[in-house]
Amino acid sequence: MKDKKKAILQLVVIIAVIGLCTFTTLVGFTKSHKGSAQNIKLGLDLAGGVSITYEAVGDTPSAKDMEDTRNMMQKRAEVYSTESSVVIGDGGRISVDIPGVSNAEEVLESLGKEGSLDFVAQGDMEFEGDDQSKPKYTKVICSGKDIKSAEANTQQNEVTKNKEYVVSLKFKTAGTKKFAEATKAAFPSNEVIYIVYDGEVISAPAVQAEITNGEAVISGSFKTYDEAEELASLIRIGALPIELKEIQSQVVGAQLGLDAIQTSLVAGGIGFALVVLFMLVFYRLPGLAASIALIFYLVLMLVGLNALDITLTLPGVAGIILNIGMAVDANVIIFTRIKEELRKGKTVQSSIKLGFDKALSAIIDGNVTTLIAAFVLYVKGSGTVKGFATTLAIGIILSMFTALFITKIILKAMYVLGVDDVKYFGVEKERKVINFVGNRAKFFLISGALIVACIVCLFVNKAGRCDGNILNYGLDFSGGTTFDITFNDDQKITDDVKKEIETIFSKEAKSNDVVISEIAGSNGISVKTVELSEDQRNNITNTITDKYKVDEKNIQNQNISASVSDEMKSDAIVAVIIASLCMLLYIWFRFKDIVFAGSAILALLHDVVVVLLVYAVTKISVGNTFIACMLTIVGYSINATIVIFDRIRENLGGSKNEETLARVVNESVTQTLTRSINTSLTTFIMVIMLAILGVDSIRDFAIPLLAGIICGGYSSVCISATLWYTIKTKFSRKKKAIAKK
Repeated sequence: MKDKKKAILQLVVIIAVIGLCTFTTLVGFTKSHKGSAQNIKLGLDLAGGVSITYEAVGDTPSAKDMEDTRNMMQKRAEVYSTESSVVIGDGGRISVDIPGVSNAEEVLESLGKEGSLDFVAQGDMEFEGDDQSKPKYTKVICSGKDIKSAEANTQQNEVTKNKEYVVSLKFKTAGTKKFAEATKAAFPSNEVIYIVYDGEVISAPAVQAEITNGEAVISGSFKTYDEAEELASLIRIGALPIELKEIQSQVVGAQLGLDAIQTSLVAGGIGFALVVLFMLVFYRLPGLAASIALIFYLVLMLVGLNALDITLTLPGVAGIILNIGMAVDANVIIFTRIKEELRKGKTVQSSIKLGFDKALSAIIDGNVTTLIAAFVLYVKGSGTVKGFATTLAIGIILSMFTALFITKIILKAMYVLGVDDVKYFGVEKERKVINFVGNRAKFFLISGALIVACIVCLFVNKAGRCDGNILNYGLDFSGGTTFDITFNDDQKITDDVKKEIETIFSKEAKSNDVVISEIAGSNGISVKTVELSEDQRNNITNTITDKYKVDEKNIQNQNISASVSDEMKSDAIVAVIIASLCMLLYIWFRFKDIVFAGSAILALLHDVVVVLLVYAVTKISVGNTFIACMLTIVGYSINATIVIFDRIRENLGGSKNEETLARVVNESVTQTLTRSINTSLTTFIMVIMLAILGVDSIRDFAIPLLAGIICGGYSSVCISATLWYTIKTKFSRKKKAIAKK
């Protein structure tokens, strides 16, 4: 009786929490709907934001200075949103697009007017008047160009042991040397070093030690964290290689209409219903428990996005929908184990316990490897990569929590309440062992053919494209041309007008890569497309002036750089390499066998190459979603492989002879085959709905993902384990040959 009351209480608590989270997601708790999903920050594609254009003061700066400034402005804009976009335009201009905000003045005030920043020694400083408002100096220690970063932090005061707010500075290589010399001279008499921003002293810290490592801390004068952040912000702004002035700011509307969001949500709803139906049919009572846990996961995900102030773009919506499919994975592993234990004749209660216990290592190892990737991507990545890493990490943690705790509580509670017959759980049927090892040559041949096909397609694209690119790079990667068009007051900007404008640009540019945003506060639109020649620009201008009677002076255009900068690309590549190495080390440590780790990474690279082949063949535009797609495949592929390796480790014991290895590999892959198929199928269901019902940008994201899901399932089942066997046996033979000698 006591157990039944406890079970009922647990179910009531879970349902109450789901209800609370759902209420929070849909309504919120205040008149402003704080906490509700409608307050989640949305990207430029979903809700618009602020677009600000700056221009370099003085002579036209060098390309390097412009690129350095763009990269630093990108980091500054990411304070508002990781999805912020900073691009270089013509004539020393830089445009900053910040999603999720609507007050241009507030953003401008916070970003500030980009001025000069100098560090001046006490002996080189003079002032006009006593208030130090007019500093005069001709010699500087270093300038803003020498600053690498400036961040507000907290630390413990060495004397009082109290927490204090500080500003941490890091200098570049040249700045480190100059600052070291200055602090060496100033330290004996504790002289100050003035920090002058745009002709005003903003800080005058005393030198308390010689600083040779390029890392300094300003402390002692900040009452709040915001005060420290304000100084850090001014130093970051002043650290720009060139001085900028704001020449235009405007609020732009969503690049995609409500129908894009609605169709994505409909696709997600249908996909979710199909996944729930599949789980109920295939796993019965455990499937019901998993479905409840999935609802819990979904509402927690939305609450988490709100609480962590994460900016959500349309690919982000697709990512959440995809995560629903992937969240099923842990449940599938557990339920497969439960059905296996029931087949062995164990009781339902015992099977539930053993199912969770035996699935634990596979779930933890698979998710930890993906979490490692997410962490590295967050630290090393920027822009879209960092936003993707955050969403990925939240999804992994929540899916583990709901599978290992919520599903377990629900199952145990249902059992205690009398739903304890084996028929409600199902029994895993004995499956004939498939000879995967014996067919490995065929699998390797298929994979080799796909890899060769990818290389050939890339070379063909490079030779056949007029721009010489191996892939169809979109605006995010290659840059393009932007038009600002202001219509007459009597011309309403309807959806039909937008479609007409899109057709005009597509026809002239010979590309469907056209993005249209409305400009708030004016009867105008902003259009971005591929880079156009002067003749193409003139043709578009003439067409619009004739068709809509727009004055030519109200049509402005300029070429813009790629929003995914070379630094962002290199950051993403470096992040993936480091993440792969970290995952390799973790798998090596957990499995005590580097061959497991190497095989997993090779299988992962195989999947990435195949997805690249899909991009090359279909000519799908390569943009920000390309990075997100590839990173998703990395996480998905490694997770699936770990599950199979975990079963091999379990079945292997201490055996090492070739016959035993072959048998273990075949049995392990066969035993996990149901899990591999079902997880791939549930994820496939979610993504195929996006491909069928989604708008073009979502479809371009979903199609390569479908290929990645299929390839990830194939490589995990047919490549990873057989590759491990092949490498393992070859090493073994070499050792034996050396021993005989």
